[in-house]
Amino acid sequence: MSARGRLGPFSVNQMTVKQLSLPELVRSCRTLGVEHVGLWREPVREYGVEAAAALMRENALGVSTLCRGGFLTAAEPAARREALADNRRAIEEAATLGTDTLVLVSGGLPQGDRDLPGARARVAEALAELGPYAEGHGVRLAIEPLHPMYAADRCVVSTLEQALDLAAPFPSHQVGVVVDTYHLWWDDRAAEGIARAGREGRLHSFQLADWVTPLPRGVMTGRGQLGDGSVDFGWFAERVARAGCIGPVEVELFNEQLWARDGHEVLTETLQRWHGVLAVPASGPAEAGAADVADVADVAAGGSGSAPLPR
Repeated sequence: MSARGRLGPFSVNQMTVKQLSLPELVRSCRTLGVEHVGLWREPVREYGVEAAAALMRENALGVSTLCRGGFLTAAEPAARREALADNRRAIEEAATLGTDTLVLVSGGLPQGDRDLPGARARVAEALAELGPYAEGHGVRLAIEPLHPMYAADRCVVSTLEQALDLAAPFPSHQVGVVVDTYHLWWDDRAAEGIARAGREGRLHSFQLADWVTPLPRGVMTGRGQLGDGSVDFGWFAERVARAGCIGPVEVELFNEQLWARDGHEVLTETLQRWHGVLAVPASGPAEAGAADVADVADVAAGGSGSAPLPR
């Protein structure tokens, strides 16, 4: 059996096709038979959190995660209070949207600060306050380690080991981690981290994106379409499957070239690629996914579902 057969279903992160409005995204998901989405706070708040929650329910779409909370490294008291308040709002939004997972990006170094351990300590302090608040709303906090190139400005948590150490003082139903292939593909300790996350019940989200070079200016939009770069998705999928992660497997791509294309076309391609990169069995050639990819093409051509699509 392929690792994909032991993982959860496909989920598309809203940023992968950010050119689609929320109703357009829902319509494309319905047409392709996609049953899960990962939402982002900014477009959801623009649409209306309650309205977005209703749209998801009416179309039987599960929300795999909400992105993002975090940015908890500020040292100045007023800024810290505002960050905590914003994260409490994010927890409330996640609960309203019906997801049990809020992704946290820790935040980078404050201006002029060079103390990485001190910044991580402030993240730990914030988790002590936010963890119980999240539990009270039925939400788990999922710390996402980002590639070290983001350590200065976006995320002082760069490895899965660091994320798990931050989560360790808290119950797993309060705080866990995200395994994102784009951020962890380079780490020779990723296998141990994934296994540890599984043992501790902290593997709250599995996200996919490829690493392609050269990176674009600013590096934020450098995530490649699945199969276009250096990531061994089969390797990650096998280890995540062994660790017992059964939730939706989310594709999160920040890519200007993809955003310039037709969003429905990109979503169709992404679903096909998802089947392809996860179709390789634990041992043996990649034959298992061919029928699945054909099925995706058939669904894309013919549509699915009987309920009316959103306008």
